[in-house]
Amino acid sequence: MGDLTLNISKSELFCNCNNCDVRIQDHEAIIQIVQGACDYFASEHNVKKVRLQITSSARCYDYNRQIGSNDNSQHPRCNAMDIKIFVGSEQIPPKKVYEYFSDIYPFGMGVGLYDTFCHIDSREKRARWGNVG
Repeated sequence: MGDLTLNISKSELFCNCNNCDVRIQDHEAIIQIVQGACDYFASEHNVKKVRLQITSSARCYDYNRQIGSNDNSQHPRCNAMDIKIFVGSEQIPPKKVYEYFSDIYPFGMGVGLYDTFCHIDSREKRARWGNVG
C-alpha cells in the first residue's frame, strides 16, 4: 500500500538518478490525478486496488538529459509521471489509460501514449502526443 494514497508512496516520487533529492512534493496535483486513474480502473474491473508502476516521475535536469529527454520536459518540473496500471498480472493497455486521461481532462494536462506506458503531467495547457490513431 502507498503511504500518500492507496497506490502511491513517497519513495516512488524521487528522481531515478540516485544522486539527487529531486522529487514530486506530496501536495502536487499529479499525485491525485494518477490516483484518480487507479481508482477508476479498480472500479471498472471491480477490484479494490490496481497495481500502479511508476516508471518515471520527477527528474533532475542532468538525469533528464542523460536519458535523452530535453529541458522542456515536464519531469524536471516535478509534475509528470510515466505509468503502467495492472489488474492482477494484466496490464491495462496504455491506450486505454491515455483515453481515460484525455476524456477526464479534455482542455488541459499533457498526455502521451507510448508502446508500454502512458505519460501524464499536470500542465495547464492541453498537450497530446503518441500513436493514438
